[in-house]
Amino acid sequence: MAIDAVVLAGGPPDAVAALQPGAFNKAFVRIGGRPLVTRTIAGLRASSRVDRVIVVAPVAAAADPALAAASEVRVDGPRMIESLRSGLLGFTAETLVLVAAADLPALNAAAVDEFVDAAVARNLDVAYACLERRYHDAAYKEFPHTWARLREGAFCGGGLVALRPRALPALAELLDALGRARKSPLRLASLFGWDTLLRFAFGRLTIAQAEARGSRLLGVRVGAVQCTHPEVALNVDRVADVTLAQARFAASAETA
Repeated sequence: MAIDAVVLAGGPPDAVAALQPGAFNKAFVRIGGRPLVTRTIAGLRASSRVDRVIVVAPVAAAADPALAAASEVRVDGPRMIESLRSGLLGFTAETLVLVAAADLPALNAAAVDEFVDAAVARNLDVAYACLERRYHDAAYKEFPHTWARLREGAFCGGGLVALRPRALPALAELLDALGRARKSPLRLASLFGWDTLLRFAFGRLTIAQAEARGSRLLGVRVGAVQCTHPEVALNVDRVADVTLAQARFAASAETA
C-alpha cells in the first residue's frame, strides 16, 4: 500500500538557518552538500510505501532547486498547525497521510517502510514514531536527544507521523491547550490526568497507557510506533547538530 506524504518545511529562519546565508529556514541548510529537505524527500522517495510527496514551505522557496523532487509545493502558515492544514488540504477525512519533518538527514526506505507498515497494520488514526535509546546509541550516539523514561525503556520521538485528516480539529485543539498549559502543572493535570503525570514522572507510564490517554484526548485511535531504524529520529534541530551532521555525512557530499 502506497500513501501520500507531506513534508513540513515551513517557518521563519532560525539560528540553524543563520549558519547559511540565504537559507529560507533550517530545512534549506546543506548537510553533506545537500539541503536537509532534499535529503528528507529522497528518503521518502526511496520507499515503495510512498506515492506523492507534498512539501509545505515558504512562498519564496516554491521554485528552489531543493524542492525539485517534490510532487507539489504548498505555502506554509504562521504556525505549524496551519502548515499541516495546508499540506492535508484536499485529502478525504479517512485517508491516511504520512507527515514528515524536513530535517531528517539520514531518512531511508527501511525507516519509512517500517513506520508506514506498522501504522497501516494497526489501522491507526494518529501514529507517532518513537525510538528506543539502544537503537539510537548503536548508530548515532554522538547526536544528543531528549529521552522520555517509560516502563519499557528510554524513548525519543521520531520525525514521522501518520494521520487521517479527520483527527486534525481535535489535534489542533489539543496543541492549543498544551500551549496554554505548558507552565501550569494544574492545567497539564487537567488535560492528561494526575495518574498519567505521576506515572510518567516516576518512569512507570507504559506505552499502552500513553496510547490510551492520547486516544481519549483526541477521540480517535492513537498509537506509538516503536521503530528500530534510528534514521527515523535523527534530526538537525540545533546549531550543534549541524556540526555533528556535517562531520557524519561529509563523506556522502553531493551536489544538489
